[in-house]
Amino acid sequence: MNAHFETKAAARQAVWDALEEQGAARFPFPPHGRIPNFDGAPAAAERLFEGGLLREAHRIKVNPDAPQRHVRIEALRRGCVVFVPTPRLRGGFKRLVPQSIPADEVDAAASLSNMDQWAEPVTLAELPQLDAIVTGSVAVTHGGRRCGKGEGYSDLEYAILRELGHDPVPVLTTVHPIQVVETVPTDPHDLPLSGIVTPDEAHSVEDPPVPPSGIDWNALSDDDLDAMPILRRLQGEGG
Repeated sequence: MNAHFETKAAARQAVWDALEEQGAARFPFPPHGRIPNFDGAPAAAERLFEGGLLREAHRIKVNPDAPQRHVRIEALRRGCVVFVPTPRLRGGFKRLVPQSIPADEVDAAASLSNMDQWAEPVTLAELPQLDAIVTGSVAVTHGGRRCGKGEGYSDLEYAILRELGHDPVPVLTTVHPIQVVETVPTDPHDLPLSGIVTPDEAHSVEDPPVPPSGIDWNALSDDDLDAMPILRRLQGEGG
């Protein structure tokens, strides 16, 4: 999308509207208010793994949204251990180990509605160092800037891992070409992208923005802290 946006809200609205108006959105509908599922999401997931962006990845975190279900499927098929965050990280992560999932059950195991049958719970303290993160996005730029649906959980999950001592890792996303815009404003605590993959193209970001080194406590409200109880615990440990 050849467009420049002065606010994240404007970028989100334009992308959601365009996906719907051009018939590129896929279930669940409407695309508004969520990480939108899109036409070509399976092809984008395949392309993500066919290039060099995840060549050395064995342990990856993948968001639970609909378009990245195909990423979870591809990762499991290719032997990657997949970690999926629970809502607000209240239950830590779910771990999917491909060796424990029958080949004909991989698609089901990657679905949120069936995942618990195959997933193992992993607390934050037990989470190993990851090799990469695949996140969902609403709007992105070729320079590695990203905005999600506005709740900030992907940003906070990354910051929490850094706060716990994890090393920084590449962050990738799969999107429809409509979601790639010219400019979108970002904040210092926002999650930067190392790679952007559409059904037809894999783009490696040469000089992505600097990732968060930890939690930006000044950017959090009391409501934010209440929504993710682990933030209260980490704040207490830091103090």
